[in-house]
Amino acid sequence: MTGPAQGAPREEDEDLVVALGRVIVGDGGEVSVAGGTLETEEHLRLVRRCAEAHEGTAALLRQAVGSARGAGVSWARLGAELGLSRQGAQQRFGESAGPGEEDDDGADQRWLGPVTAVDEMGELELAGELGWHTVEAGMFRHRMVRTGTRWEHRRVIWTRPVRHYLTEGWQVGARAFPWLYLVRDTGLPVGDAS
Repeated sequence: MTGPAQGAPREEDEDLVVALGRVIVGDGGEVSVAGGTLETEEHLRLVRRCAEAHEGTAALLRQAVGSARGAGVSWARLGAELGLSRQGAQQRFGESAGPGEEDDDGADQRWLGPVTAVDEMGELELAGELGWHTVEAGMFRHRMVRTGTRWEHRRVIWTRPVRHYLTEGWQVGARAFPWLYLVRDTGLPVGDAS
């Protein structure tokens, strides 16, 4: 990402923009550029695709910032990377609600935290043995849901379409770019010694 303090775009940034442009235009003919011009409908389709890309990349940026904070990166360093002040980064990306401040749907949900990228997998493993599995990942925390069976958790770097990770009973528990949290029901009852 090129912020105001970083000057001219780097070559790898331009490559990223070109790749995003290809996805938006659609190599599969999402937007037809036959004859070198766009008709009104193609312009509108292009605007819609750009808006979808903007929403998607904004969500990825929020998740990446949350992941970096969970790994201990300071607001000052994040702000510098984004061309913002420390306070600007914290105001833009910090969560206003803390654990327990949001509505819970009942006794079978809770927030697990605070956790960091260093200790969260151990905490998720312990919670899984007690029947809890993640359904949402936030900054320093996971929203957990309890069932009567034990769960396994995996964290992978999200580099491929989600369907590639959905094997051997694994399903998506939560998405927090660049991480994908996978969960799998073992079928073993909580408290079973097997």
